[in-house]
Amino acid sequence: MLLQDRDGSILTITLNLPDKRNPISDVAMVDALSDAFEAADRDISVRCVILTGAGSAFSAGGDLKQMRPDSGGLRSSSPVETRRNYKYGIQRLPLLFQALEVPVVAAVNGHAIGAGLDLATMCDVRVAGESAKFAESFVKLGIIPGDGGAWLLPRIVGFSRATELALTGEMFDAKTALDYGLVSHVVPDSALLAKAKEIALKIAANPPHAVRMTKRLLREGQMADLKNVLEMSAAMQALVHNTADNDEAINAFIEKRSPVFTGE
Repeated sequence: MLLQDRDGSILTITLNLPDKRNPISDVAMVDALSDAFEAADRDISVRCVILTGAGSAFSAGGDLKQMRPDSGGLRSSSPVETRRNYKYGIQRLPLLFQALEVPVVAAVNGHAIGAGLDLATMCDVRVAGESAKFAESFVKLGIIPGDGGAWLLPRIVGFSRATELALTGEMFDAKTALDYGLVSHVVPDSALLAKAKEIALKIAANPPHAVRMTKRLLREGQMADLKNVLEMSAAMQALVHNTADNDEAINAFIEKRSPVFTGE
């Protein structure tokens, strides 16, 4: 269901249901993703996580075969049970990613459709292979973004663009995703993981506590007002000023050498 590959301080997590195009709507997949990312978040030696998909898709979102009532998916013949399925199933993912402090780079290979697109928006940085395709396509199935897409997408591409994408459900390519600001880079498919790794290594080269606290501030800045963000910034600055890595950064700069950060 998931593959995990650790290379030094970089952890790559791969959705591994290629025959189904890596759906994420199943509770077992939500559990697996939650376990993997929570473990990475607890481990300060993990400096960055790359998330990608096996096969031809990043994630096609939900499994269409499980969208009929009582077919084992989120939809039940009982509306109150359907609500619970969403709340204790796929809706755990946006809350999980919002709480993470370890940085996450999405390497979008192939299709990122519906909840698959929303999964990409939950990550901190997104890079795409040139054959990647995207769609906020819930409306075409007569449903709505039930996994937080209505909150996530406008914060990345803006309200007008997100509204257009969500209400038309139209598919768009990687170049368009770059133009919209949905992804930071588009590269040949064969270079996708290498590009994600390049970004991850640049992140990992910095002091891990400062990186994680910076990410936390950026996430809080999506919701909190300036006064509260400044208050958090002062408190976090007091913490990182007291780390060995802060001293190492200053000493290395003065001594004109490369710093060695240990996470202390």
